Amino acid sequence: MSNVSISTNKLTIGYGLPVTGYRTASGGESIVQTDLTFALNEGEMVCMLGPNGCGKSTLLRTLAGLQPALSGEFSVMGYGLPVTGYGLPVTGSKCIALVLTERVSLENTTVHDVVAMGRYPYTSFLGGLTAADEAIIEEALEAVGFDNMSAIGRSFFNAHSDGEKQRILIAKALAQQTPIILLDEPTAHLDLPHRILILRLLRKLAHEQGKTVLISTHELDLALALSDRILLMTPHKGIQLDTAEALKKADAFTSAFGMDIFNPFG
Repeated sequence: MSNVSISTNKLTIGYGLPVTGYRTASGGESIVQTDLTFALNEGEMVCMLGPNGCGKSTLLRTLAGLQPALSGEFSVMGYGLPVTGYGLPVTGSKCIALVLTERVSLENTTVHDVVAMGRYPYTSFLGGLTAADEAIIEEALEAVGFDNMSAIGRSFFNAHSDGEKQRILIAKALAQQTPIILLDEPTAHLDLPHRILILRLLRKLAHEQGKTVLISTHELDLALALSDRILLMTPHKGIQLDTAEALKKADAFTSAFGMDIFNPFG
């Protein structure tokens, strides 16, 4: 029986929080999704699908502690988290690694230094890297398809293509060695071979290392083929979490997307 790593109970996500005085521009709450109750297990890769604007990124940022929930409950690795504040408990960045879809620009920063940021939760007060840290950095870069570690490590992050930058940021998350990895459209800037490579890698990490991997993606075909379960989100109407086969049988994708996405000819 798999152990639950992330669980939510009647969680409401969005923007604006009366308890802290934080408001939206209009002065009130902006609710994106409400009554979200689900559980993710160790050792599984879950792909989150749904139309634009349904709250996929908002949910990831909430689970990662980057923004507060509006109400409800959720826990990460058994730690119950307050919905009225930011940040994770003492486990912090040793618990969750997050890869967002925003393009990152880091001037005069080498690839090695970017990936090394994933090791900072484990370093000493002075931030020095050990030989073991260096080995983990190299393994992370190899895992996302880079070779010639000496050359790639010395190269500057901004000298790489968008797709290569995304792979480097995923390597940083791998170097963080957390039990949970959250990724927001990690294959957005990649060509087909590397989209497959990355999702296969994340599936392997889940199955062989017992990690929980939650991915927001629009890669419907790859998600259906490679994920253990699908977290299907419908705008303002909650979520369904089940296997791809079960959701297809229930015609849940048509309800979520408002069309038969498996029949592009209509």
